[in-house]
Amino acid sequence: MIEGKVWKYGDDVNTDVIFPGKYTYKPMTPAEMAEHALEDLDPTFAKEVKKGDILVAGANFGCGSSREQAATCVKAAGVAAVIAVSFSRLFFRNAINEGLPVVELAYGTDAIKKGDTVGIDFERGVVIHEGREYHFPALPKEVLAILNDGGLIPHVKKLLGKA
Repeated sequence: MIEGKVWKYGDDVNTDVIFPGKYTYKPMTPAEMAEHALEDLDPTFAKEVKKGDILVAGANFGCGSSREQAATCVKAAGVAAVIAVSFSRLFFRNAINEGLPVVELAYGTDAIKKGDTVGIDFERGVVIHEGREYHFPALPKEVLAILNDGGLIPHVKKLLGKA
């Protein structure tokens, strides 16, 4: 179970506003990428986000190009999870590969406001907000293992005994 402060955004937040395209081909560490997270959508985000905060969004989060840096910069900024009505399939997969938990929550996101606190129980498939529980399909054990190991590469290394 995790708990964090909410940053709230709407529908169709695309990878170009999550990690601006002008930085795509500039070599950067994940920490440097985090300095530009969501800067075109919310200039305060990268400066004010705290480790453990949670993004909540509407439908189609992470749409647009398949830029892996979008998931990388959000995780490097300290975000503990992203909750959205729906995700672009590419962003969803990139987030899991990066070790960033993503939760598709078909209902309940409208009640969650910026600055609120939400809890997520990944094994039970529950988001908790102001005493209410919103259910989502529990993440498969294989996905939980990848997330618990910090992403796909650390997970594979662990499986191969090279961690």
